[in-house]
Amino acid sequence: MEIIIALFFLLSVTFPILHLYHCLPWFREHNERVQRDPKLKKWMIEHGYEDEKGISILVPCYNETGILKTSIESMKELSYSHFEVIYINDGSTDDTSANMKEFLQLKPCPMTSISKLSHERVDGTYQSELYPNIYVIDKLNGGKADALNAGIEYASNNVIITLDADTILADNALSAVNDVMKDEGVVAAGGMVHVLQTKTDKPLHRLSLRFANMLVRVQVLDFLKAFYISKLSLVRFKALAVISGAFGIFRKQVLVDVGGYRKTIGEDIDITLRIHRYMAKHKNLRISFIADAVGYTELPETWRDLTKQRLRWQKAYIDCVVHFHSFFRKTLFTRAVSFFYIFETFLVGTLASFVMTGIMIMNMLHDPQNAYLNYVFFYLFWLFVFGLVYDLVAIAIGRHYGFSFEWKDSFRLISALIFDIFVYRFVTMYFVMYGSISYFFNRKWNKVKRTGRNYHTDSRHAA
Repeated sequence: MEIIIALFFLLSVTFPILHLYHCLPWFREHNERVQRDPKLKKWMIEHGYEDEKGISILVPCYNETGILKTSIESMKELSYSHFEVIYINDGSTDDTSANMKEFLQLKPCPMTSISKLSHERVDGTYQSELYPNIYVIDKLNGGKADALNAGIEYASNNVIITLDADTILADNALSAVNDVMKDEGVVAAGGMVHVLQTKTDKPLHRLSLRFANMLVRVQVLDFLKAFYISKLSLVRFKALAVISGAFGIFRKQVLVDVGGYRKTIGEDIDITLRIHRYMAKHKNLRISFIADAVGYTELPETWRDLTKQRLRWQKAYIDCVVHFHSFFRKTLFTRAVSFFYIFETFLVGTLASFVMTGIMIMNMLHDPQNAYLNYVFFYLFWLFVFGLVYDLVAIAIGRHYGFSFEWKDSFRLISALIFDIFVYRFVTMYFVMYGSISYFFNRKWNKVKRTGRNYHTDSRHAA
């Protein structure tokens, strides 16, 4: 028993230390940040010294009435000339379709399909009379993966960005994507995602916790850790297993070559692993992380919606362990993504929760004086320590990339740190354990409720 506890403890501290070390700027790769003066870049494009790649933005919409106007307003403000936006109305049962017609002034428009991916029937394709680069695909409901497949079929550009309906891109996002995707070796990438409830009037420099409740604040820390520590480190190891569905970047041909999206509860993890499997057969290709391509996405504000989201995420991880087990088994020690997915995500991130919780409960019930209990508390103590260090490093790395909080947010930030370490960490263990078990009994895709807030007109949330 002591050996098992020691083994899980070593694994649990090894990966966090590794990521904390590897995410530091000293290990930055040459193409991670391509920052240039926007005015100079615009001048170069206007005078023919630089080309803008065509970009197709796909936005699946199922019952998105509450956030649709915010999404359309954000698309109008992007300072990039060669892009199209395709909203896929996936059989919505609310007013999404009517609102699209009202906000966009749609007219029927023929769009060409490549007819290589399967999806539900498309009933019509339309173009906005107000904004000619915005299109709408109206189709039968088939789920998010099905809607994305339809969007890929009709996209006219080779670079595809997939966004959730509640994702707002910062003004420089498409230019940053363009700079990185000029490298033909990059077949997919993830953008940097911040929390929409913290968006300010300076979206490339400042975040605000002023109007975020405690649940949102602790998720802000989660996102900072996920993107500025874990994703940065994993990309450098060539082991990134999740391109966030909120802001994904792909080459169209690669999406077609891997068969598009699979209908599953975790389409973002699934498509990333499909691309890794594709790269295993095609050398010198890679997945990148574009920290300067910034987007904002809305996060759950209630425990009910957070539980729906996190249980779905955990089910998605388990689903991919099952679905890609053959790929993981064959490449466990030859592909970094397989090694990290099995040893970090599955063994440490999932099984360790069951093992350590089981040991602790058994000892408390049968032999509370047993020395094993000391090992468990020692394990939990170091989890707390690493939790605090992770939070602080994530905030510091965020500042390095230009995103900071104001001094007036200090108390809110400190309270979120305390809540994260002493409460939220145990809640996430529940999500991991319950989600892993419930995957085998319920694989439904539970949609999180939108707030319905208009982030462009509500000044309260542009602090």
